[in-house]
Amino acid sequence: MTPAHTGPAAAPPAFAFRPVDPLSDAELLHSWVTHPKAAFWMMGDARLEDVERAYMEIAADDHHHALLGLRDGTPAFLMERYDPARRELVGLYEPQPGDTGMHFLVPATGTPVHGFTRAVITAVMAHLFEDPATHRVVVEPDVRNTAVHALNAAVGFVPEREVHKPEKTALLSFCTREQFEKAVSI
Repeated sequence: MTPAHTGPAAAPPAFAFRPVDPLSDAELLHSWVTHPKAAFWMMGDARLEDVERAYMEIAADDHHHALLGLRDGTPAFLMERYDPARRELVGLYEPQPGDTGMHFLVPATGTPVHGFTRAVITAVMAHLFEDPATHRVVVEPDVRNTAVHALNAAVGFVPEREVHKPEKTALLSFCTREQFEKAVSI
């Protein structure tokens, strides 16, 4: 039996990025970070004011930046970029020049699209590596977050070891530009 022809493969979604506006984006971000599926974001009990405050602190921080990923001009995900030598991982690993830390969150949806989250992490990584100063991306997801470990591996991350942070035990993982390009066949 021959499989039915489904036509050409759909092109991956194109994304744009813009800085988070802590006040005007707070309500949207609050709905994303407090959803039960965002449990690893650790803001499940946050009030709207808590989200505003958290993103105002990031906006004022020279070493931490929050961006919204836009699909067709509509916010589709959140990414954070940070300097792991100054935020999140201070004293937990030996930073190298060109290290960039990253978090990303794809909000829960009632109509999931197969492959969307992988397209998001691929776009986030490509965006980070657009900066020639970025040589390696560092992540520290919760060790229990197996879904994100699989996504990280798909774009080239290699786990190094567990690190103990005040809020979680994290899986410290790294991805060089070369590992990313090989993983996504750029």
